[in-house]
Amino acid sequence: ITLWNTYSFFVTYANLDSFNPTEYNLEDLELDVLDKWILAKINNFVKTSDKYYNSYQLYKMVKESSELLDDISNWYVRRNRRRFWKSESDSDKHAAYLTLYHVLLTYIKVMSPIIPFISDKIYKNMVVSVDSNAPASIHLTDFPKYDNKLENADLINEIDSVKSIVSLGRSARNKANIK
Repeated sequence: ITLWNTYSFFVTYANLDSFNPTEYNLEDLELDVLDKWILAKINNFVKTSDKYYNSYQLYKMVKESSELLDDISNWYVRRNRRRFWKSESDSDKHAAYLTLYHVLLTYIKVMSPIIPFISDKIYKNMVVSVDSNAPASIHLTDFPKYDNKLENADLINEIDSVKSIVSLGRSARNKANIK
């Protein structure tokens, strides 16, 4: 349900703003810190999922995919809502949309052998509906490739440390019954 809700969030606001991902390129947009972080995370996921598929360790991949989906929905989308909601359609908003588009597309491509029907439905709506040259099904696309340009271990460690601190703070607040 988290995947569907994140996809639904993207589609709803992208449609409202008439965002077409074929008109933009990640390399041409100025990405913010969270854009770079989530792109680095999905890039690492591509690398590790390839390893897990080849070694038949799907249980490890599913656990990692769940953690990544939490990062996408609870960290990337929540912390960037203002970028999606703002009225002006500037390059910052386009960067947020294209980053989320790229992340969702990569995620469903990696997960398509495990969740074949939902990933194909999302793919057809996100990709085929806007790109007539795209393969008709996600199952006809190539598995994503690891991209050395997106690697950023330091940024991942920094943001993940912030996530841990926030989680500890939230836990202490809950323990003390403070809203």
